[in-house]
Amino acid sequence: MMMMIQSGVGGGVTSNKAATSTTRLASFSASQIFGGCHERDILLKKTKSSVPFAHRKTSHSNITDGRRRRKSSSTSPHLVCPKAVSDSSYSQTCLDPDASHSVLGIILGGGAGTRLYPLTKKRAKPAVPLGANYRLIDIPVSNCLNSNISKIYVLTQFNSASLNRHLSRAYATNMGGYKNEGFVEVLAAQQSPENPDWFQGTADAVRQYLWLLEEQNVLEYLVLAGDHLYRMDYEKFIQAHRETDADITVAALPMDEKRATAFGLMKIDEEGRIIEFSEKPKGDELQAMKVDTTILGLDDKRAKEMPFIASMGIYVFSKNVMLDLLREKFPGANDFGSEVIPGATSIGLRVQAYLYDGYWEDIGTIEAFYHANLGITKKPVPDFSFYDRSAPIYTQPRYLPPSKMLDADVTNSVIGEGCVIKKCKIHHSVVGLRSCISEGAIIEDTLLMGADYYETDADKRVLEAKGGVAIGIGKNTHIKRAIIDKNARIGDNVKIINSDNVEEAARETDGYFIKSGIVTIIKDALIPSGTII
Repeated sequence: MMMMIQSGVGGGVTSNKAATSTTRLASFSASQIFGGCHERDILLKKTKSSVPFAHRKTSHSNITDGRRRRKSSSTSPHLVCPKAVSDSSYSQTCLDPDASHSVLGIILGGGAGTRLYPLTKKRAKPAVPLGANYRLIDIPVSNCLNSNISKIYVLTQFNSASLNRHLSRAYATNMGGYKNEGFVEVLAAQQSPENPDWFQGTADAVRQYLWLLEEQNVLEYLVLAGDHLYRMDYEKFIQAHRETDADITVAALPMDEKRATAFGLMKIDEEGRIIEFSEKPKGDELQAMKVDTTILGLDDKRAKEMPFIASMGIYVFSKNVMLDLLREKFPGANDFGSEVIPGATSIGLRVQAYLYDGYWEDIGTIEAFYHANLGITKKPVPDFSFYDRSAPIYTQPRYLPPSKMLDADVTNSVIGEGCVIKKCKIHHSVVGLRSCISEGAIIEDTLLMGADYYETDADKRVLEAKGGVAIGIGKNTHIKRAIIDKNARIGDNVKIINSDNVEEAARETDGYFIKSGIVTIIKDALIPSGTII
């Protein structure tokens, strides 16, 4: 059974003893002395940093039908400091009530994943293997667990069998504890008399399950994508949502002009409130979307380099706001990013931006997926590191033996569990679990996803007698700049090197595709000995 490690990124903050007499302490509660959870947090921040911090005072001592009970505005000024809405290393969180009781995570499994085909031929996008040992869905689930969010639904529709199997094996027996409060559950698309159609988009998927989601006695819904690679403390995100009294908070990524044209951009006012949206603007429209990103906490130098902010497709909704928007205000809207969020802005709701200034990658295409995986081999610091003890990435426990390397030359690579690697050369590659690589093979700039099972020696002898090919990489095979999906059978003396520099090709009957010059061998494919691709 996998043990869930509780990281130190969230939870309560222990305050110092107040310099008052015991008689005064006896007559005041802790919240009266320190001004409540958020005020205590601010006090601690001021001792750690000279950065100014103001906020809106909000009481969250009770959850009643998802509503926040706010104190009168006369008790403190309504100020919003830009730094308060930034994901920064110095800040601490002190949510009241804490996220485990007041936040529900909703992870969207995504559509058919046509841009990631053929990796999505037999699996949902979030179930695509990642980083030798993991799957994409492990990223948002782990971020939730590390952020003290233990109530998680995953909405799926396409090819969800492997995703369901992975989630049940990885998280089902570890979440509840003796109180049985935590869960990671799959909600598959279904037809009903009220909803005869499948999910039509992100907002429609959530709408079809509102009857179940509203049963959870929480303050906020945290809406996440299942195909992004990043590490984020959602408690800070939620705290910013509460402190700014937002109805919706959108995670925003700062970016330069070159990348900005590929994203939906947002414009904000001096308090970080979103006032305008523009989908993939160019030319004058792009220039009009420039914002002063120092408002959200960037320093002057970074703000000049990154004058645009793009939506990450990650949102915090206050519960009643979500219910009202999807049922009453926009009952026909199918998508959050292009319909619901801009619509909420247009009717005057407070839609706040929250800056995330870290590594984030949308694994939407074969090229993005390839580079994200090989990015973990980068020296001296990888693009995304799985070596973070304070915020580990969890996955299914497989109890595999350590990888065995016999006279192999392995450089700048990541090797997964249970591999057998014999007298071969591997450079700048990611080798997935249970991979078997034979003598004389050369693997360069390649992602091997590995295998779902081992073949016994007896199985291999039977295959050899029939002229078949065992799972893995055959003798003297050369593979360069490729993705080899699971359970692929690559024969001896095969060359997968795209020597003709073909950019696009669809050879499904032959077991491979080429996209953006990257050869992708389909899951369970057979590439006969002597083949040249």
